[in-house]
Amino acid sequence: MIRLTAKATDKVKEIRQAEGTENHGLRVAVVAGGCSGFSYDLYFDEQPRPDDKVFETEGVKIFVDALSYRYLENTEIDYSESIAGAGFKFSNPQSKGSCGCGKSFNA
Repeated sequence: MIRLTAKATDKVKEIRQAEGTENHGLRVAVVAGGCSGFSYDLYFDEQPRPDDKVFETEGVKIFVDALSYRYLENTEIDYSESIAGAGFKFSNPQSKGSCGCGKSFNA
C-alpha cells in the first residue's frame, strides 16, 4: 500500500486544481538516478496502466507501476513547508539509505 498524509492529500488536490487535472491520478514512480541510486517521481496521469497497483486516499487515486511498487511498498508520502523549503517527503521502509536532500535513496 502507498499512503498520503492529510497534508499531502490536500497539496495534491490543490495542485491538481491549479493545473486543471482534477480527474487525474497521482503517479508515484521510482526512476534510476540521483546521488543515492534511485529517485522518486511524482506526476499526474489520466488513467492507470494495465500492470499498475491502484490505491486511493480521500479522493486521490495513486498509480504505481509493478516495478516501482517493489521499492515503494508501505511508503507514506507527506508534504511539509518550512523556512528551508517545501516539498513531498517519502517515508519508505524499503530504503536502506538516502541522500541529504531526501530526493533519492538506495534499496
